[in-house]
Formats: sequence, C-alpha cells, structure tokens
Amino acid sequence: MKLVINGQEETVELQEATVAELLRYKKVEMPEMVSVEYNGRFLRQAEHETVRVKDGDRIEFLYFMGGGMAG
Repeated sequence: MKLVINGQEETVELQEATVAELLRYKKVEMPEMVSVEYNGRFLRQAEHETVRVKDGDRIEFLYFMGGGMAG
C-alpha cells in the first residue's frame, strides 16, 4: 500500500496494518515515546493498536526530545 509518511510517499509491504504494526514495520525505536498524527488528527497512544492505516493515508511520526539551556 502507498502511504505518505513524514511527508514522503512510501510503498509499504503491508496489506492491512494498525498504526502500532506500522511503527514496528518501520522499526521505530521506543514507539511509546512517539506521537502520531494520522490524516491531520493526533492519535492517543491507546489508538495505535486499533486505528488501521489505508492506502493513501498521511502519517507523521513526531519525536519529542528533552533538553535545556546550558548555563
């Protein structure tokens, strides 16, 4: 199926998949620390196991990093 992932069109070798399965397929490290925007809507973590991706979907994986100013 064709998806747009982080702004890039990709063909993935999955026929049907949940968002959680897509995260595993893409070998995302620490998926529990990733926010997912699915077709313009942010998903709750619990939805990753139930929302199914479809051909043409737009998905953004957002990684948050901690940090601060050195002083």
